[in-house]
Order: sequence, then C-alpha cells, then structure tokens
Amino acid sequence: MPVHSKLETFEDNWRTSMGGWSPEGKVVLRGKDVFKDLGNNSWMEYLLFASTGKESPKIARLMEGMWVICTSFPDPRIWNNRVSALAGTTRSTGVLAAAASVAVTEATIYGLKPIKGATDFLYRADKRLAEGETLEQIIKAELKQYRSVYGYGRPLVTGDERVEPMMDFARSIGCGEGKYIKLAFAIAEYLSNSRFKYQINIAAVCAGLLADEGLKPMEFYHMATLAFTAGAMPCFIDALDHQEGSFFPLRTSRLNFTGGETVKHWRV
Repeated sequence: MPVHSKLETFEDNWRTSMGGWSPEGKVVLRGKDVFKDLGNNSWMEYLLFASTGKESPKIARLMEGMWVICTSFPDPRIWNNRVSALAGTTRSTGVLAAAASVAVTEATIYGLKPIKGATDFLYRADKRLAEGETLEQIIKAELKQYRSVYGYGRPLVTGDERVEPMMDFARSIGCGEGKYIKLAFAIAEYLSNSRFKYQINIAAVCAGLLADEGLKPMEFYHMATLAFTAGAMPCFIDALDHQEGSFFPLRTSRLNFTGGETVKHWRV
C-alpha cells in the first residue's frame, strides 16, 4: 500500500469525540454544550472535565489548592522560574517566558514526572499489597529497580514545608482520609526509619489525595501541566524591571575549564 494512501482518509478530515466549534456558534466539549452546560463552571472545573471527563467541584477545588500551595512559588532561583526570569532580562515576551517555563517542568527530579511517577507507584503498591506482598518488599523492589521512590526525598532540603498546609487544606474540604493518602504516609514512615531517611514530599501527598478521588497518573499529569505558571509569571514581570541581561551573570574567571586548548580556524 502506498504511503500516501494511508493518509487519504485524514485529508481535510479529522474525526474526534472530544468536541469542536461550529460556524453556527456552537462549541461542544465531550458531548456537552460549552455555553449551555458548562458556562457556569469554574475554570478549574472546566479544565478537569476537558482533561479527564470528570465533573467534580470537589476535585477541582482540591486541585486549585494544590496549584496555590504546592507549585507556584514566585522565586526566580527555582529551576523553571529561572527560565521566565531570564526571559524577562532578555526582553522576551510573557508568552514565551511561560511556555519555556512550562517546558522545563518536564523534568526527572521535579515537576511533572514525579507527579505522574508518584501516582503510578501508589497504584502499583496498593495492587501488590492486595496480592499479599508486604510494604517492605514493595519498597525494596522499587529501590532496587529505580534507585529511588517518586514522591520521597527532596533536593537541597530534608523536609517539605508544603505537606502540612496541603493536608490542612485537603481536610478542610473533606479529603485526606482515603486509602491512598494513608498508604503514602505509611511508605513515608518506612523510608524515614530506613537507612535512606527519605521523607515524604509534596508529589506523594498530591498523588495520594488525587488517587483517592479516582484520578489516574496521566489524568493528574494533564491537569498539572499549567500548574507552575502562577510562579513563572511574577518572576518574568519582576525581571522586566531589572537591567537587561542582568539575571545571575557569571564572570568567566569563575569557570574551571579542564578541556583541551585548541584553536578553531573559521573558513570565510
């Protein structure tokens, strides 16, 4: 079969069950009329429905709390915020600053991968417990295979200042007592008493809270994609008021270069 023939059915044609806009003025999302059925939703409720198909003011409110308490600190030293602050001192635009900051949240030790990884681990751990394994066996197997446990341990500091206020908020809206969040803290107790001394971080807390509300790892990932932007934008705006190119400059004398010294000859 010619390669092009595989694509012929898609030429000027895209079939989707997600929704769309019509020239008559109707917008549909997952079978619902946006104006008539979803117009009174909060933005987070709308994002939840768009990303997961779930309708729950409770989950949306829980997620809002996570975005405020856990993800958007206006500190330009934080990895993704450095990008937005740098964009400000290079006189880039807010859109590019935000987009670049979101892009670097796709990291291994912070941001979206730990969010997805912690949720996945809790689901797997719960399944293995139901199959008769002990918590110790599960954690040791995880450490042997991956040399870490998503949601536990934190770079730079030992504890996580976000855990207590997040749990306080969760309990204030009727969350925080489900089996997954209890499992998350049971794992934390084991690890803190092990030779690793790992403590729980906010990824495991949020993973446990949302797993108890039925969110799967990829659903949590999709919901969290824009979560860091409320920290990135203040850093960009602040950097606009600083001297151009002044964000954390590093003089060349501080560089310790140990490579070979070669002369590059450029052709003209």
